[in-house]
Amino acid sequence: MHHHFPSVTLLITHYNRSRSLERLLASFRDLGFAFGEIVVSDDASKPDQQQVLTALQAEYGFRLVSTPVNKGLANNLNKGQAAVKTPLTLYVQEDFIPKPAFIEKCKEAVAMMEAEPVWDFVRFYAYLRYPYLRPYRAGFSEMLYKLWYTDYHKIYLYSDHPHLRRSNFNERFGKYVEGIKSDKAEYLMCVSVLQNKPKALFYEDFKGLFDQVNSSDEPSTVTRNNWRQQSQNPLISIARYVYRQLKYNYDLL
Repeated sequence: MHHHFPSVTLLITHYNRSRSLERLLASFRDLGFAFGEIVVSDDASKPDQQQVLTALQAEYGFRLVSTPVNKGLANNLNKGQAAVKTPLTLYVQEDFIPKPAFIEKCKEAVAMMEAEPVWDFVRFYAYLRYPYLRPYRAGFSEMLYKLWYTDYHKIYLYSDHPHLRRSNFNERFGKYVEGIKSDKAEYLMCVSVLQNKPKALFYEDFKGLFDQVNSSDEPSTVTRNNWRQQSQNPLISIARYVYRQLKYNYDLL
């Protein structure tokens, strides 16, 4: 059975992980997904990876958006989004795999986005549940943000994990800041999104739609600070909490 999404472009960012990319493309094909277009934004992968990309392009028919030199994740996201021509973008990094349950939830999300212009994006995956949610329907909840909310995860109303968004995202919320570390660029995008007062949905069974797979032969190419590895000293934890509250609120004023 085929599941057609003519108004949606599948946007995939890629860098030196062609096997992961092939696995993702094959997974969507096996589930019967058919998009208006597939765009793969590559950040100057190595020559052997480029050869695989050419072969995959012939097999899957995606449009490859490349760059002669590596410019970082922010540029990869910006140029990929700029290439999208359909009204909606499904953004998925190459190390994710959609599950069968995603078929119906993708249909529901697209229907909501098309019928209700108020929604800016719909999130399908996260490492942690967004802390402030108001039930909406079909397992989706509206994400809420207030300056006085105390859980510091409130800053992550937006995330670059798999999500459906309007293709005018860069015009609505600004582009990723290029030329800086990925962590910083992602944080600044979170701030920019919140400053522009988004309306967005979060699927509460967020582990039920995608798996993230980082194999030993193709490990993640982005390193991030891991909160689990941070100090558990109570005084340091309190200081970190106060710092986050002050910083996040200051950045959003």
